[in-house]
Amino acid sequence: MADVIFDEDEEECPKLVPIEIYPNTGSARIPVTIITGYLGAGKTTLLNYILTEQHNKRIAVILNEFGEGSALEKSLAVSQAGELYEEWLELRNGCLCCSVKDNGLKAIENLMQKKGKFDYILLETTGLADPGAVSTMFWVDAELGSDVYLDGIISVIDAKYGMQHLTEEKPEGLVNEAARQIALGDLIIINKTDLVQHEELVNLKTAVRSINGLAKLIETQRSRVELAEVLDLHAFDGQTSEKLQERFCLAQTTEPHLDKSIVTVTFEVSGTILEEDLNLYIQNLLWEKQLKNNSGNTMEIIRLKGIVSIKEKPHQMIVQGVHELYEIEETFINWSSESERINRFVFIGRNLDKEILEEVFATTVLKQGVSNVEF
Repeated sequence: MADVIFDEDEEECPKLVPIEIYPNTGSARIPVTIITGYLGAGKTTLLNYILTEQHNKRIAVILNEFGEGSALEKSLAVSQAGELYEEWLELRNGCLCCSVKDNGLKAIENLMQKKGKFDYILLETTGLADPGAVSTMFWVDAELGSDVYLDGIISVIDAKYGMQHLTEEKPEGLVNEAARQIALGDLIIINKTDLVQHEELVNLKTAVRSINGLAKLIETQRSRVELAEVLDLHAFDGQTSEKLQERFCLAQTTEPHLDKSIVTVTFEVSGTILEEDLNLYIQNLLWEKQLKNNSGNTMEIIRLKGIVSIKEKPHQMIVQGVHELYEIEETFINWSSESERINRFVFIGRNLDKEILEEVFATTVLKQGVSNVEF
């Protein structure tokens, strides 16, 4: 096996640089972007690049290091007018995902009250962290009064060692961490493309697309990207409805590229649904885990997105899910009176069966036909 060569500065705290600060003139909630990826993929290089580019934003960077012990101190560094401020967040077990409004989130909000609001928060996870679990901390309803919201998840992949990470054997029942990070990504960055041959890159892209057929994929060297590609993704709110429509047109049901791999399933069903029936369908899938494939294996959803047509709602609705957490949100896009109302879904997970997912939706939600599916 070849020796793995990591960037020397990969696990160092990004050097924060002074940026021009504008006074906060509103009470807008602050976006949080989660940056995930294996050790050496280029996450810290990406952070440094974002911080040193001219963007006129006041950015807070959270380094979410997981480790042993009942309470770990984590550093939250803020660049403000050329001065570096540090606050220490005490997070039980190094985890940011104990509940929707846990101590980690409260500590961030308290810091914002003391130091003034940020324009943006970037959270870098460790290579083994589950970004889905971390994201639940920030993905909260507006009525809960949070000052921050989840903007999106960026997954960084090492072009040279990405396939090695994806093929690493895991004990029965456990999800490969690299595959899960790809499955949860709204934006996937394949970094260090200059270190691999064209055929290697094609194979890696095929594997990535077989896992996540919905996310945007870009290739980089030394994590250099256009800032518009990585900031303000709006991946979890109604502003993405038009972009999501475009993505759905490109997304297709995939076949497993690797053994026991995660796949993407997409389908479209015409009609208008009741919101309570939609909730029942999703809850049976995510919470009760009642749906099984033809082999008897329980379908495991890691990420879902959908555009749905709910009865008596003139606007398109977006449904989003991460693990067992989901949300239905209204957009500002009206259904056209000239076109048929439809429901489009993309599921990313393990043991998925497109026909069963579609049939159960049509029979239990749209009340079409008689289902032969057994739970």
